[in-house]
Parts: sequence; C-alpha cells; structure tokens
Amino acid sequence: LVSVYPLTVVCLLLIRRKSKQALKDYKKVQIQLENLETNVRDRCKKEFTDLMTEMMDMSSDLVGSGIPFLDYRMYAERIFFPGHRESPLRRDLDVQECRRQTVEQGLVQLSNLLNSKLFLTKFIHTLESQRTFSPRDRAYVASLLTVALHGKLEYFTDILKTLLNDLVEQYVAKNPKLMLRRTETVVEKLLTNWMSICLYAFLRDSAGESLYMLFRAIKHQVDKGPVDAVTGKAKYTLNDNRLLREDVEYKTLTLNVLVQSGGVNETQLLPIKVLDCDTITQVKEKLLDQVYKGTSFSHRPHGNSLDLEWRSGVAGHLILSDEDLTSVLQGNWKRLNTLQHYKVPDGATVALVPRHTKNIHYDSHDFLPGEKTPMLEDADEGGVKLWHLVKASEEPELPKHRRGSLRERERAKAIPEIYLTRLLSMKGTLQKFVDDLFTVILSTSRPVPLSVKYFFDLLDDQAGQHCITDSETIHIWKTNSLPLRFWINILKNPQFIFDVQVSDHVDAVLSVITQTFMDSCTTAEHKLGRDSPINKLLYARDIPRYKQMVERYYADIRQTISASDQEMNSALAELSRVKLNYLVALHELYKYINKYYDQIITALEEDTTAQKMQLGYRLQQIAAAVENKVTDL
Repeated sequence: LVSVYPLTVVCLLLIRRKSKQALKDYKKVQIQLENLETNVRDRCKKEFTDLMTEMMDMSSDLVGSGIPFLDYRMYAERIFFPGHRESPLRRDLDVQECRRQTVEQGLVQLSNLLNSKLFLTKFIHTLESQRTFSPRDRAYVASLLTVALHGKLEYFTDILKTLLNDLVEQYVAKNPKLMLRRTETVVEKLLTNWMSICLYAFLRDSAGESLYMLFRAIKHQVDKGPVDAVTGKAKYTLNDNRLLREDVEYKTLTLNVLVQSGGVNETQLLPIKVLDCDTITQVKEKLLDQVYKGTSFSHRPHGNSLDLEWRSGVAGHLILSDEDLTSVLQGNWKRLNTLQHYKVPDGATVALVPRHTKNIHYDSHDFLPGEKTPMLEDADEGGVKLWHLVKASEEPELPKHRRGSLRERERAKAIPEIYLTRLLSMKGTLQKFVDDLFTVILSTSRPVPLSVKYFFDLLDDQAGQHCITDSETIHIWKTNSLPLRFWINILKNPQFIFDVQVSDHVDAVLSVITQTFMDSCTTAEHKLGRDSPINKLLYARDIPRYKQMVERYYADIRQTISASDQEMNSALAELSRVKLNYLVALHELYKYINKYYDQIITALEEDTTAQKMQLGYRLQQIAAAVENKVTDL
C-alpha cells in the first residue's frame, strides 16, 4: 500500500500537468482564432472601403452610359439557345432560291398547324416517346416552339399549362418531389423560356442593377490580385478549387495610356492600374476595360485585334506580347511574358495600336482536357508547355465522379490558415452586394411579378387537385420552377442579360454565390462537418437567414390577391408584340417532323378527333411543300 501511494501521487501530478498544458494549448488556439478573426475583419473593412470607393466611381460613370443591358431579342437568343454560335434567330432560311417561295408557304402552313392544341401536344408526346430523342433535342425543340409561338404567348401559356398537368400526373404516381428538378422534358424547357420572357422587364427595372453591381464588384476584387492566365486560379476568389495557393510576388503599376481625344491627332494620357505580374493579354484587357468603360463589350475593340506598345523617349517603340523570342524557356516549360519580364517601370507610357503582325497567343492553342495548359506540340513527344504564375500540376486529374469527394475532402483538411483568410476576406468584402441581390430577388415590398404569382397559384391548384398537402413538396415545386429554372441561370450567366464578358475566374466566384442561393431555397438541413467543402462552410452562417427570406417570400406571394387569367393574358399580349425570326425556327422544327414523320402520322391517325380534323392530311401537305415529299394525299 505504501509503495502504491507515491505512484498515485506521481500519476495525479502528471495528469494535472497535462490538463494544464491542454488548457494552455486551448487558450493559445483560441487567441490565434480571435486574432485570425480580427485580421479578417480588419482586412474586410479596408477591402470593402476601397471597393465602395471604386463602385461609387463606377456608379457615376453609369449615369451617362447606363447599365449595358442586352435588348430583348439578344437576351431571348442567349436564354433559348445557350452555346449556339449560329442560333435560328440569326440565320436566314437555307433553301434553294427556286424553292424558297414554296418552302415558305409550307412553313406558314406548319405555323397554322401548330395552332392546333391537339396536334401540338401529340407532336410533343410522340417525340418524347422516341428513344433517340435526346435531352438536348428536347431543350432545342422547346426553344424552337417558343420562337414559333412567340407572337401568341397566350396560346403558348395554355400549352404550357396542359403539358404541366400531364407532368404532374406522371410524378404524383412516382415521386412528386422530383418534379421540375431537371430539364429532361420539353415542358421543363418551355417553362424556363416562359419565365425568362415574363421576367425580362423585372430584370431591367429591378433586379438587374444589383446583379450588375455584384458582377462588377467581383471583377474588380479578382483583378486586384494575381490571376494565373493558364490555370485560371486567382489570389482573390470564393472558390477553393480556383484559389491560387502559391505566394506570388507582385507590385501595382500605373501605366499612362495614350488615348485619342477629340481630334484625330489629339491624345491624352489616361492613368490605369495594372499588376507587374500580368501577362500582356491581361494588361490589354484591363486597359480596354478602363478606356472603353462607358462602352458595352460587343462595341469595343477585341484584345486580339490590338498590340500593346511601350513607348519610351522620342523613338523608343516596343511591341509587347505574351510570347516572343525573349520568352524564358526552362526544359519543356515556356513562361508567358509579363510586364515584369519586360522590366516595364511604374509610370510607363503605353498605347494600344492596331495589330499588323500575327503574334502567337496562348489562348489560340489547343488545351489539354481538364485543364487550361496550352500545348505548342504533342506533350507525349516532349512538347513545350506554357505557364504563367505556377506550373500546372503534372499529376493526372482524378475522374470527375471522384473529384467532389476525396479530392475536396483532402483539400478541406489541408488548406492553410493564410488561404482560408483570403476566402473569408473576399466573402466579407462582397457580402453587401450578395445581400442586396438576394434581397431584391426575394422581396415582396414592391409588387411581385405577375407571372410569378400566376404560376405559383397554378402549382398550388395542382397540389390541391392531386391532394398533396405536404408543404415541403409544394416548396420544392416552387423552388424548381423559379429559383432553379430562372434565377440560377441568370446569376451564373450575367452575359445572358448584360453585354459583358464573364472570365473563368469571375465565373468561379459566381458559381459559389449561385450554389449558396440554391442551398438557401432547399428545405433540407445542411449538416456541415470537417469534411464539408470550404465553399459551403463560407456561407454556413448566412444560409439559415437566406432560407427564412425564401420561406417568407413564398408565404407572402401566397397571401397576395390572385392574378386572373384576364390580367395574365393582357400582359402576355403585350409581350407578344416583339417579333422574332420564326421562319428558320419552323424549318428546324420541320427537320424533327421529317425524322419522326411515320411515328407522328401514326399517332394522328390513331386519334379519332385528329382524324376528323384531318391533322395527318394537313401535315402531309406541309411535307409536300417543304421537302417535295411524296405522300399519300
């Protein structure tokens, strides 16, 4: 017993010492976290003050030039046909001149046939039952129909309601919560287009200004720090996957840009800030942004059409470019030229001059899949790879389906404090602009757009007809029809409503904000842990507040006076006045009729009402006119 006593005392002393040490360590970590929070808060205040000064200057510029909204036709084209270089709205009818008149007559007959609700619904359902009719085809046909029926939006809305009723019946039998979640049917893309048509005025009059200010704030903040021209990674971002983790030394330079003023030979110097680590292409873009800040993107010169000329003394003129004979080559890596490379000093005089020679630019090279590393030759044969601030990882990329799990978790664990503070300070700096936008979208203090009230009432009616009393299901339907189908599309793609260029690094920031908005509209609780993506952790405290805004928005809309069919039809009749180029859209639709001609004819012949209306016969007449198709008339 005596021998055990000293051992017990020693153990107690050790435990006490360890607990004291643990308490010291805890307090140390707590102090570090408090210091980190203070540093982030101080940095946010400074960055926000600088940003507000810049945005006030920009606001005064906008008084003269205005926000560069796209006109309705261009907006419609980008919404209906995203990613199409030559949309049907721009093309001319591609037929032989000797057949043009006959084909046009046939297409006018097709336009009249589309006015038959029975034909149109049969046509859509028949196409959707074909295995070769892909989701891409469904979206394209929906947009072609939107253009073809744009002059009759009351009828278009009636078709939308009929198809939506069919869709509800399908999903009620399976899982109603999944309805409108994706764009897998023609009606889902029709709804996207309908919302976009109806909310264009709301974008221009209300929400557009807040969205544009957020876009410009993001662009300004990202451009303040280094951006790797090859990988697209930036020092200032909200996106962990696009964070430039390496410490890059750089300085801010003020270049004096020669700009024409008034007369042909009159010039003035315009001071513009850039970074000495910017590539020449990046410098040109920053100069163009300032020189043409009152001009929309499509009306200003393209960077590829201009050279950057450094002027020194009377005769010293030097053309700067991303690649030339002075470029540094190390092994199979070639570094893009920067202002630092050319030793351009602060206060240097430069000019943007029309390009006369064909300089090689990295953005014209072929890129490896999965990353933006351009290749001058075949990489497998020791080709030269370009780099800017950091060399792109030579390790193979993980498969896409694994990137979001293992890779993001490892990154979340490994991210050092210094980089986390960058994300946090960027988030804090942009907070006001994000809040302003979400508030204007989810506010009922001003009249809610008529189309939103009308459609939400329609969803409530559908739920009532099918005895759906679960509030979560109705919430999901509304989220999938407005935030998911319209707002996410606009937030992620400002170029759909503004005449602007959205760079990859600005797009990366918008992706995080868009995801935050989407998370705020869901009813599911987001359980966050140490393995959660950094992007979700950034807005973890804000999402509950945004969720309350969404719930209040839906509740307030439900309590407002119902929008009558007469009111809606009156508004739709006004929107129908905008004329779109529908002949090419009809010709494109006919290609689908031709592809599935036998199946469509069969479906029409099997329907007694369609037989009485001679819908099959009318389609055969159209086929004969448009394509000289031999039919059994």
